[in-house]
Amino acid sequence: MASTSDIRNGMCINFNSDIYKVVEFLHVKPGKGAAFVRTKIKSVTTGRVLENTFPAGAKLDEVRVEYREYQYLYLEGEMFTFMNNETFEQISVASNIINAPDFLEEGMNVKIAVRAEDEMPLTCELPSTVIVEVTYAEPGIKGDTATNTLRPSTVSTGAKVMIPLFVNVGDKIKVNTETGAYMERVK
Repeated sequence: MASTSDIRNGMCINFNSDIYKVVEFLHVKPGKGAAFVRTKIKSVTTGRVLENTFPAGAKLDEVRVEYREYQYLYLEGEMFTFMNNETFEQISVASNIINAPDFLEEGMNVKIAVRAEDEMPLTCELPSTVIVEVTYAEPGIKGDTATNTLRPSTVSTGAKVMIPLFVNVGDKIKVNTETGAYMERVK
């Protein structure tokens, strides 16, 4: 059991019969009344974000989570199969716990958060940016270069990304996996 004084970003707790990760917190000591901790917590299973206030000294049920490096192998039906880089054990993960399944490529290394008690995978996080190749792009309209015009494209993983007019089919681009936004062209 942990108390509110132990709260830190990234800490996982059992709350309302679900596992939540602390996104941000603030200890508040008002001039009148008891102190409290204002938190923003995100459900590990559903991704829903809640704002909650805990009174000072409240007991929290902390969940022990381990982050392990895994390599993506293949997709079978709705399940993604990963291999532990140290023990070579394979696990299957549903797509709803992966932060950006559209950008997964075979051989890519990811971090999977595993509950230490029962080895249950909680989240799968891709690197913050990935480099992919543009396989299809809508043709640009001639004379439409005065503004930052974007056009739809498809990349090697099958994801849809909006790209600038100067990026061509076959170019490699860097994409932010959290937002799915184009960042830059890679040489």
